[in-house]
Amino acid sequence: MEEIQSQSDNYRSSSSSASSPASRVPSSNFFYLRKPGSLRQPISFEDSPEWEDTDVDARVEEGGDRDTINIAITPASPSLSKLNSGSLPSPPLPEGAVVARKTAGASVVWKDLTVTIKGKRKYSDKVVKSSNGYALPGTMTVIMGPARSGKSTLLRAIAGRLHHSAKMYGEVFVNGAKSHMPYGSYGFVERETSLIGSLTVREFLYYSALLQLPGFFCQKKSVVEDAIHAMSLGDYANKLIGGHCYMKGLHSGERRRISIARELVMRPHILFIDEPLYHLDSVSALLMMVTLKKLASTGCTLIFTIYQSSTEVFGLFDRICLLSNGNTLFFGETLACLQHFSNAGFPCPIMQSPSDHFLRAINTDFDRIIAMCKNWQDDHDFSAVNMDTAVAIRTLEATYKTSADAVAVENMIVRLTDKEGPFLKSKGKAGCGTRIAVLTWRSLLIMSREWKYYWLRLILCMLLTLCVGTVFSGLGHSLSSVVTRVAAVFAFISFASLLSIAGVPALLKEIKIYASEELNQHSGPLVFLFGQLLSSIPFLFLISISSSLVFYFLIGLRDEFGLLMYFVLNFFLCLLVNEGLMLVVVSLWQNVFWSILTLVSIHVVMMLAAGYFRIRNALPGPLWTYPLSYIAFHTYSIQGILENEYLWTSFPVGQSVLPKYMLHTANHSHQGPLQPHKVEYPHP
Repeated sequence: MEEIQSQSDNYRSSSSSASSPASRVPSSNFFYLRKPGSLRQPISFEDSPEWEDTDVDARVEEGGDRDTINIAITPASPSLSKLNSGSLPSPPLPEGAVVARKTAGASVVWKDLTVTIKGKRKYSDKVVKSSNGYALPGTMTVIMGPARSGKSTLLRAIAGRLHHSAKMYGEVFVNGAKSHMPYGSYGFVERETSLIGSLTVREFLYYSALLQLPGFFCQKKSVVEDAIHAMSLGDYANKLIGGHCYMKGLHSGERRRISIARELVMRPHILFIDEPLYHLDSVSALLMMVTLKKLASTGCTLIFTIYQSSTEVFGLFDRICLLSNGNTLFFGETLACLQHFSNAGFPCPIMQSPSDHFLRAINTDFDRIIAMCKNWQDDHDFSAVNMDTAVAIRTLEATYKTSADAVAVENMIVRLTDKEGPFLKSKGKAGCGTRIAVLTWRSLLIMSREWKYYWLRLILCMLLTLCVGTVFSGLGHSLSSVVTRVAAVFAFISFASLLSIAGVPALLKEIKIYASEELNQHSGPLVFLFGQLLSSIPFLFLISISSSLVFYFLIGLRDEFGLLMYFVLNFFLCLLVNEGLMLVVVSLWQNVFWSILTLVSIHVVMMLAAGYFRIRNALPGPLWTYPLSYIAFHTYSIQGILENEYLWTSFPVGQSVLPKYMLHTANHSHQGPLQPHKVEYPHP
């Protein structure tokens, strides 16, 4: 311990801008410092859980050593610190303003929480180590730390969404009870979420509400409008998320707020957000945090992770949990964290952001920068970055374990878990039939607006039909044209099925959207498959009838309406089966390259076993005959079209024109030999 103290003293002496709190007066423009003696207003909101005998007081305890950090003079102009402390009076609402709906929050406590990652033989690597903390209704609790410090793992452990390879030890309490959070009582926003660019913000949230909430459709419009207002998306409600050819899509800040609004349609008591400021600039980050602060003021309990923040954003936090390598270096109020670093010998410099200072002290990646600076043969002064992070981490951890902040956290945990509060109830789910109908209608709307989805396939299929039709046009109806017409049918069916692979990228986008919805239990695998197949039927039928009409008359097949409708239906069923095959393969791989490679390989094998190059009875071995020739849907489609064209017909010479594999099938399906008939085709 003496070695650690001596090295920390060396850091204090080498830092030109750092000084102890007693020897310096913070600048008055530090908005996150409150006026001496001012108290944070207690948390109060409507519809909060009623605790019977346990009075949870969320006041900030001031006095003692903490008074040294509150010696700044509050500026005359209103600042974000007053918004944070609640001392700023609420301005009068203008006429027609929407009043934010109050939410019943819930207290969350985690005690001795340890998370390990499953290794090859046993649970070994501890990602989170004995973490303690709590979150109260109407407050924002942030989990901060450098990369790979265990922030997201701790957040997932509290929310009960750990990966199957991770194992959790410890206890999590919700309103004082060790119970699993039911569906609808909490929301979880991933770091990277998939949005539907071809829908407007209001449409996207409305379909999300239909998938999540039970009840009638008309009852969910008010929920969507509340979510739009809560995340300040009113100006973008009728704009396409991804834009179009004449307008750019929404920026990352608006997209991030949309992903949060999707979870707000359930009106959750607790909201978990993984990196809400991910890929946001400083202005978008401040707007995001002010919006979340407004959301917390309605009573919702907010817990989120963050890597780094500006000074303005830092002033909006209520409590901070500081992690490094899975160890909890501090938990408490944001102002107390500054005092904690000062007590440990690492005071925050006057002109530096608190979050930057925290990460500078506990991020081991800075050791590489220090080593690189020492190797430079230059006269530059790098004393400001000359700090051993390992020493800082050990010092901060040891100081926190023996501090009054750790004792205060333990006492608050005891008070919050001493008696159970109201249990959170599930809000119900939409039925499977409703979800299938919603997904079908939503996919229909997406397909009609996404030209890369089915419109591109329609264009490619029409081009293929024109190419095959013009190459095989003018065949006539002689006996010599039969083999050529069979080749034309084989080329049309096989290549049209192969061209359907062009829809794999668009289908992969749908699967990514489904994956994000499935994590939050908004959808299921069977619901997604049924909805996707049903929504593809109108577009596949459009492709079938347009391509079939062009091919049918260019090749010169029999001019009968019933035979034409059979041809269209046959081709439509072939495309529908192929669509199901694409859904299965893309769902398994979820990768464009491997999905296309697998589908091309399957189609090539099916084309070889379809009976055109060699009849089924002549195919070798059990592999090609059983099961490949019976699995290949090309076989049944081509055979049906040829039987539709040539069955029960003969040419003037009296010779049957059916191919051998069709003649074998026809003889088994009809008792007795086939009787030739005169065709009504003119002689060549």
